[in-house]
Amino acid sequence: MTQREAVKVFEQRNIRSHWDDEAETWFFSVVDVVAALTDSPNPRKYWSVLKGRLKKDGSELTTNCSQLKMTADDGKKYKTDCADTEQIFRLIQSIPSPKAEPFKLWMAQVASQRIDQIQDPELSIEQAMMDYKRLGYSDNWINQRLKSIEIRKDLTDEWKTRGLEEGFQFAALTDVIYKT
Repeated sequence: MTQREAVKVFEQRNIRSHWDDEAETWFFSVVDVVAALTDSPNPRKYWSVLKGRLKKDGSELTTNCSQLKMTADDGKKYKTDCADTEQIFRLIQSIPSPKAEPFKLWMAQVASQRIDQIQDPELSIEQAMMDYKRLGYSDNWINQRLKSIEIRKDLTDEWKTRGLEEGFQFAALTDVIYKT
């Protein structure tokens, strides 16, 4: 398992994190997130009490936390409770904090939009176009990008009908196409 260590900053607080190439996800130090959201003088104690409460309530959040070795302030590596992005969102929902409230509101909005997109997939395409525009891409570039996605889908469908398997074969062929 290949991992990359990084420090994220949230409101001038360091959040230690690891990228796991195998799982293709970020893992974040739970204690660092708790410290950033609560301003607790002892975030480890806060997390310990919260863990007990969550276990009592039947939450699987504490069961699903991984322990990874992360570099502490003293420069040494210690096992630290870590959670992936989804688990961190669940943790934020469990912390009564004014700093957590903006996250909660944002999560509710994103969840509502996602449900709408599931019911009407065209909304996903419209959202992608707005996101590309927000990132500064031109209308021409956006149209070309959407067309290339459609063409790639048609191509991969054809590969499947001809017996190619998703994974390495698709990756190799796609790589050749992009290089040309």
